[in-house]
Amino acid sequence: MSIAASPVRGPLGVVRDGVAGVGVGVAGLLALEGDSFLDRLLAAAKGPASVQQGDIRAVEVAIRRLESVKLALIAKADKEQVALDSGAASTASWVATETKTAPGAAAGQVGLATALDGELPLVQRALEAGEVSTANAGVIASVMGRLPESLSEPEREKVQASLVRDATRLDPSRLRKAGLQALAAAEKSAREVAEHQEQTLADQERRAYQQAQITMHDRGDGTTTGRFTVPTGAAHALRKMLQAMTAPRRDHQKRAGSGAPGASGMRTDEDWTELPWEQKRGRAFVDLLEHLPTDRLTTKVASTVIVTMTLEQALGAAKAAELETLTGIEAGPDVGATSTDTGHVLSTGAARRLACEAGILPLVLGGRSVPLDLGRQERFFSEPQRVALAAQYDECAAEGCDRPFAWSELHHEDPWSRQGRTDLDKAVPLCGFHHHRVHDTGYAHSIHVDDHGRKVVRLRRL
Repeated sequence: MSIAASPVRGPLGVVRDGVAGVGVGVAGLLALEGDSFLDRLLAAAKGPASVQQGDIRAVEVAIRRLESVKLALIAKADKEQVALDSGAASTASWVATETKTAPGAAAGQVGLATALDGELPLVQRALEAGEVSTANAGVIASVMGRLPESLSEPEREKVQASLVRDATRLDPSRLRKAGLQALAAAEKSAREVAEHQEQTLADQERRAYQQAQITMHDRGDGTTTGRFTVPTGAAHALRKMLQAMTAPRRDHQKRAGSGAPGASGMRTDEDWTELPWEQKRGRAFVDLLEHLPTDRLTTKVASTVIVTMTLEQALGAAKAAELETLTGIEAGPDVGATSTDTGHVLSTGAARRLACEAGILPLVLGGRSVPLDLGRQERFFSEPQRVALAAQYDECAAEGCDRPFAWSELHHEDPWSRQGRTDLDKAVPLCGFHHHRVHDTGYAHSIHVDDHGRKVVRLRRL
């Protein structure tokens, strides 16, 4: 099967030609041409031919272009106040009714549609061409909306163009992180970029903390169910604790046993190995709650999250200036984004606050060094080596994998069994899945270094 084998004049071409030529309505055009075209596509997808490279991509591009048609209609409907014809309170309410979409999602579509039709022409054109997704278009709209009002129109256009280029190759999560550097495209100074990062993240963290909530309901059968909303940084800390307690390679003390408490006082479960992961995490959460050190809840916590920051960010402006005077080394910005080994991004203010607790290990770039090359003396990579790698990697090194660095195991680029060395420059962080794949004889792999000095592992089934 090859949907993308040759150019097809699909419903979008028909819509464009019809509107430009005779002004036929979109619904009418789709009824005349769109249904039969989509029927042919569906028949090809379900047919006997094999899926070809490019098929999914071609369909995705078509979907994006159709989304651009929908957003153009929404923007036009908002201008023409079409909602009044049906008595709807707003365009968002009208869209929600017409599409059976949740009110919040409908409001988001209206916001994006009006932004594209107004101040984001470059994003609009990229979406119409299928070059970016609606999700990434929404991220760009959000980033552009947070830019300083002092930026000139040419500077805003440079930022928008840079974000569109990023949106063609990044997923929404990575694009949001890239958006923190948006001012750099306007040729602003490192300090201005860092201050904008700090303000953006601090505002986000403040809103997240204000929205934190938890609800619990006693079901009357010995169990309680609930829901919670917490800042993403706190959620990452909880996830990391539960992952550590349920990792298959670690002694989670859930070996098959009698069900009586083990040596550490934690229960052992006979059915542990057969449990689905959500139940394992649930039982780990129970153990976590039952073993919280309640006498220390206002001070230190048990989980260690690595936060990467500059020396200036760790010390603050005053101490950094004092250090600059003593050493003659120019200090960098003392604010801006700091990254964690769970993939979350924090403001410097939040990182400094958390660094006062045992649960945060600040990885200070430019701080005191520790031995990072162990040669043949040690088989396994050390914790200092892992901490050092957290400054360089956000995720698993396998190409396309978005599992955070905190999940990774350190792989020897040159196998230890073949006289490989346990040195920092030979360490490759891989999630458990891809670590298994690298050692699977059914797969070949290659390692290359990207433009940022990070190793990227490519796998190919033999």
